[in-house]
Amino acid sequence: MPLRAGTARETPPEPSTTRQARAARRRRRARQRTRRRLAALACLIGASIALATGVRLLSAPARTPQSLSARKVVAPRVETGAASTVAAPKISYARPVRLVIPKIGLETAIEYVGLTADNAMASPSGPDTVGWYELGPRPGNKGSAVIDGHSGYADGTAAAFDKLPELRKGDTLYVEDASGRLASFIVRKTMLYARDASAAEVFAPASSRRLNLITCTGTFDVAAGTHSQRLVVFTELLLPGQVARQQ
Repeated sequence: MPLRAGTARETPPEPSTTRQARAARRRRRARQRTRRRLAALACLIGASIALATGVRLLSAPARTPQSLSARKVVAPRVETGAASTVAAPKISYARPVRLVIPKIGLETAIEYVGLTADNAMASPSGPDTVGWYELGPRPGNKGSAVIDGHSGYADGTAAAFDKLPELRKGDTLYVEDASGRLASFIVRKTMLYARDASAAEVFAPASSRRLNLITCTGTFDVAAGTHSQRLVVFTELLLPGQVARQQ
């Protein structure tokens, strides 16, 4: 039948299969939007957790020994050195494995030590090796790394740091890490401390890359089973462009 002017065209009814298909597409789109919102929320929560963890890790300081074995430092000895103005390399050193000090003929393995029961830095297991304080920075990385060693055995047994007092400002030493990288250090100063002196300066946080060496010295206290003093050699990473004194 032909349409007359002004007569509305009738819309044929939509088949049920078409309505069902459109409804299914709407449900799929709704599920996709829900999944995207959930994924974004999970990402945000994960980032917040990671950030909070990172802040805690960055703000948590390394444990510092309370003493080198009441708290008064004695007899500081000679030699001071200004910090380097050369830019530090962006290198992260691995755990140390070997210490070399050419001037005193030392080349020895490095053990990893922590704290004793009285909150002092532990010693290496024997006279031939030295101990790196593993709760602090690694030698070559930012901060004050610390290595200790024995000296002056009563029975005359040779020990790694027997000749450490011979080091002077400008001398160099080397630490090899587990990846084979060699870090060079230059002596900045040496200090004598009482056995029970505060260790704050030796283990203090630093923006430069330091390595401090500790050993026993002074008279032997039979009752205490150790020497009366501690010798500390303060060194700093030798940076590109610096020239060490010839040994």
